[in-house]
Amino acid sequence: MNTYDAIVIGSGISGGWAAKELTEKGLTTLMLERGPYYEHIKDYKTANLDPWDFVHRGKVTQQEKKDRPYIARTWGATEAVIDSWTKDVDCPYTEVKPFNWWRSYRLGGRSILWGRQSYRWSDHDFEANAKDGWAIDWPIRYKDIEPWYDHVERFAGVCGSKEGLAQLPDGQFLPPMEMNCVEKDVAARIKEHYKGRRNMIIGRCANLTAPIPGRTQCQFRNRCWEGCPFGGYFSTQSSTLPAALATGKLTVRPYSIVMRLLYDKDKKRATGVEVLDAETNKTYTFYSKIVFVNASALNSAWILMNSATDVWPGGLGSSSGELGHNIMDHHYNLGAAGVMEGYEDKYVYGRRANGIYIVRFANLFGDKRDYLRGFGYQGSASREGWQRDVAEMSVGVGLKESLSEPGQWTMGITGFGELLPYHDNKITLDKEKKDKWGLPVLSMDAEIKNNEKKMRKDMVAEGVAMLEAAGIKKVHSWDNGHPVGDGIHEMGSARMGRDPKTSVLNKHNQVWDALNVFVTDGACMTSAACQNPSLTYMALTARAADFAVTELKKGNI
Repeated sequence: MNTYDAIVIGSGISGGWAAKELTEKGLTTLMLERGPYYEHIKDYKTANLDPWDFVHRGKVTQQEKKDRPYIARTWGATEAVIDSWTKDVDCPYTEVKPFNWWRSYRLGGRSILWGRQSYRWSDHDFEANAKDGWAIDWPIRYKDIEPWYDHVERFAGVCGSKEGLAQLPDGQFLPPMEMNCVEKDVAARIKEHYKGRRNMIIGRCANLTAPIPGRTQCQFRNRCWEGCPFGGYFSTQSSTLPAALATGKLTVRPYSIVMRLLYDKDKKRATGVEVLDAETNKTYTFYSKIVFVNASALNSAWILMNSATDVWPGGLGSSSGELGHNIMDHHYNLGAAGVMEGYEDKYVYGRRANGIYIVRFANLFGDKRDYLRGFGYQGSASREGWQRDVAEMSVGVGLKESLSEPGQWTMGITGFGELLPYHDNKITLDKEKKDKWGLPVLSMDAEIKNNEKKMRKDMVAEGVAMLEAAGIKKVHSWDNGHPVGDGIHEMGSARMGRDPKTSVLNKHNQVWDALNVFVTDGACMTSAACQNPSLTYMALTARAADFAVTELKKGNI
């Protein structure tokens, strides 16, 4: 069979949602994944290993570093998950400017590996471009996406506390996880010191704090990125894929590299996709009425750009001149930390797979800075364990005894800031450099600029000030710089907008140049906000799928 009602390119967070929504609405759907099949529970090879079961005790080999040179320079190079990352030698890219691109080419994509932090955007975010006179206006507002946030939160299972904050709307939450004693103290002191204008809350995350149909609750193992045998957090494997398969209308084809979309210039519609089998190098063609492009922000743009025709020499969706431009990320790699005294008789229970969140306060509600937009912080408080640096010079029994007691309480926060959508932050096809399959690779030309550099100084200074105001001692800070991509929140290569002259997609995530093609992953984002974006991708995908099926039934696409 090579003809379907719908084709979904990609199986990560947004691709999984597209498959679920389309199949549940009755469409025969083909999901194409460029990597291998990855089965829930069975393929979580390390999830139940003890630390001493790892051959290299958590380290990666020299060969693994050679195979994955980009990942080798990040914290992703650990034995438990090194095989999760794509081999960079097979899939290289060109760095005009330093760029860290985290990729996982297998069924489920990065939905197994994600940090699960799930925050809604507000109208402060959707209106930011228009109010600042920056880039272009979002074609939607919070009211357009609010019911879809409700929809995906209920199914995915997001735990959190209701806070009534205008800049961070509440959602359909499972019971929140609990802050530990030091975090509760710090949160109260920050709220008091800043007279309620700053809020430190427990993170809102897609870990189950109560069982839902088909899945049990989080076991507080904090080994999520190895895959959860309990289905305790949202992933394609634990959630959307089983739902889609249950309809009997989903076909999953792994090892399928989508090379291009096929375009009928008379009908001004896509007719299907051309696929290269990653194992056999044979080419196949699949046809459909609609196509959802969910290959991840940069790969989705690659597919569109590589779908060049005599009509669109720059690729499908290139008529505005914005395809591949406005690359965004969340800049981080900075923060503050210190020591909390007075809790030496307290400890923690379990390994909570979540932390705290300090909600954005800069450039809101009368606050004005010398840069645009804002930032939030993620972090936690904990007691040092046996792996801490030990100042004692003891050896033998004395050393063992000193390590049998927990160390001091520490508290750390890491800032995540918004990166503006700059037209000259872009990706292009490097047709001189090829991947393992002879396909052109992406060339990355993006960087943080003066606005973000000013923000970073403020993020560090405010982080130190808040911790000191909360009674933290010996506070120190860091800023290790930020190559774009390192936040793993790449966005913006095919932005939504109100005008086909300035955007790639319309308000329903349709490509202006081919209305039966939908792009609902990070590529569609018009601005970045400072909140983790995955929940918004889910909501936009569910919204677009509902619209697509309605339009299909009307005969409009």
